[in-house]
Formats: sequence, C-alpha cells, structure tokens
Amino acid sequence: MDNVEIKSFEMTDVIQFSKAMNIRTQVFVHEQKVDEFLEFDGYDKYARHYLLYEDDKAVATARCRNTEEGIKLERFAVYKDFRGKGYGKMLLEILLKDILPTPKLIYLHAQSYAVSFYKPYGFDVIGKMFLEVDIEHYMMIYKRKKS
Repeated sequence: MDNVEIKSFEMTDVIQFSKAMNIRTQVFVHEQKVDEFLEFDGYDKYARHYLLYEDDKAVATARCRNTEEGIKLERFAVYKDFRGKGYGKMLLEILLKDILPTPKLIYLHAQSYAVSFYKPYGFDVIGKMFLEVDIEHYMMIYKRKKS
C-alpha cells in the first residue's frame, strides 16, 4: 500500500509516543474498559514502539520489549475505523522482522479472540487461559522454523 508507513521509535520521541498513547487510550481504556493505570504500566520506557500511518494519520500501534523470559510483543491496537485493513498483520510482520533472528524466546499474551490471528505467524498457545486486566488471554510463543 502506497499510503501506509510504519515508524519505529523510543518513548523519548514525544510526538510519536503521544500518538501511540492516543490509540492505546481509545482502544484499551475507552473501548475495552482497561484501567488507565494498568494500561500505562511503566514499561514504555523500556520498549521499542511502532506506529502505522495511513495517509499521514497514525492509526495503529504496537510495542516490544525485553523481559526476563525473552522478547514480549504487546499493545497491538488499531483504531476502530481502520480495522480489517490488515494493519495488525503489517505491524506484527515488521516487529518479527526487526527482532529476528534473535536467540531469545519471542512471546505474547493474546486476547482470546486474537489467538487465531497470531497462529498463522508461528505462534502457539502455551498453557491455559488466564485473566489479565479482566480480559481472557492466552500465552503464545513463537515457534522457530527449522532450517
């Protein structure tokens, strides 16, 4: 798509970070009713952030960060009016491209409805459903392709 661009940045880029926060606030806090204190968890300063632009408007975001377990992909959010255009897929693909080939475990906590979204990209469910911010989630890990 000619009118789509993805930018990667750190929290110190206050303009980009503010746009990402606006998307996360709309999707997680307003739509999904996640407590704002829980959504803005203090890990943003340790994360690599991504924004997807359509026609110069920031419409989707995600982040990844190093944890004790490995690299965690998280905070995938797309404005409601821009869903269904493959923007989540584009973000996931660029995050994986940026972090592979890492020897670290790559994982995420998928909301239950999104498990089928991640499976075609090599993520498998590990363990049982759990509640995170009162929303059903599954831990998923990235299965490396054998060479």
